[in-house]
Formats: sequence, structure tokens, C-alpha cells
Amino acid sequence: MTLEEMEERIKTLENQIRTLQDIEDIKKLQRAFGFYLEHWMAEDIIDLFADGPDTTLSIAAGEFRGKEKIILFCNRGKQSDEMMKHEKPEFLHQVMQLSGIVNVDPGNKTAKGRWYGFGANALPADGGIVPGWMNGVYENEYIKENGIWKFKKVRWCMTFNVPYHEGWVEPSRRVDKRPEPPYRSSTGFSPDAPPEETLYPSGFICPFHYKNPVSGK
Repeated sequence: MTLEEMEERIKTLENQIRTLQDIEDIKKLQRAFGFYLEHWMAEDIIDLFADGPDTTLSIAAGEFRGKEKIILFCNRGKQSDEMMKHEKPEFLHQVMQLSGIVNVDPGNKTAKGRWYGFGANALPADGGIVPGWMNGVYENEYIKENGIWKFKKVRWCMTFNVPYHEGWVEPSRRVDKRPEPPYRSSTGFSPDAPPEETLYPSGFICPFHYKNPVSGK
């Protein structure tokens, strides 16, 4: 390997490391967003968004354009910076950030990411609390602002938001029975071995491929 080839190889590796670090930073940003949503920590949520009029938050309530409009939404129409969490202790807005795929654009200044969002909610309404399930997909854009990754566009495509006891299938279409395991009733196709008995309440624990990181057992 010539000196020029070695220098080019080092440059390539440095770029790969930079991109991997950017991906990790973006994942941390997205996951922090999920934890702040749980108790509606408004100021922490706001801090994750880039400055400027073209920053957007697109959710079930509508699209909010510009950092100032996002501030108003997160503070429920107020400019106050004193609200660090939702004032009602029964409030819960859990949206776990799952299965993230992040792609950093050439130049490492912008990126895009796609995530599942799923969680349990408890939202105050009519003098009580509405418990529910929420599910959807995030398709987001990120920008590196002064060396720090922030949200440029958050787009939340909600799949369902329903009371926990009703589920996400219309009552007229719902069949309340345990689904048959795949292919069990098929006469033209059979597995090579019977399925493992993993369902509750079997007590089954899926074997670990790794040892205890502390004890080594």
C-alpha cells in the first residue's frame, strides 16, 4: 500500500466513524424526545428542535411551522418557560421510540430517520382520565446546528389512538378469540419441526445467546 493509498484509507475510515457517531447522536436525540413526551416536559421537547421558520412539527393536532409556533403548541398557547412537566400527576403520554433507521446525508449536516412510536396514555378529560393505546410511525428530518443534531421536521403518522378496552379494530369487525398458530390447520404445508411451547402461561424463557455481563454465567 502506497502512502497516498494509506492516507485515502484513513480518510475513508474517519468519514465512516463520523457517520456512525452522527447516527448514535441522532438515536439519542430521538429516544430523549420519547422520554420527554411521557410527562410532557415542554421546555426539554422545545430544545430538541432547530431554530428557524422552516422547522416543522406535524402531528394529529395539525402542522406547526416555525420554532415559535412549536413553542406555543408545547406550552399550550403560552410563552411561559416555567412549565417543565405536565401539571397533572395522572397525565401519561408514553410513546416508545422503536426500530429506528437513520440515514445521514453526504456532508454529515442533515439526516433522515424512521421510527415506530407505541405506548400507553392516560389523558385527563371530562373530570377523569382516559386510558389508551397509541401507535404510529415517525418520518423525521434532522439538521446539525452548531455541531449538535436537532429536529428539522417531525412527522407523526398515527395508525391508531384508542381507549385500551376497545382496541383498534371496529367492533363490527372484531373476533375475540385466540388466533390459530400459522399453518397448523393447513393440509398442504407443514413445518419441519413442531413449534416451541412459548405462550403464557407456559413459563418458557427464551434461551440467552450471551452470558451474564457481570457474573459471566
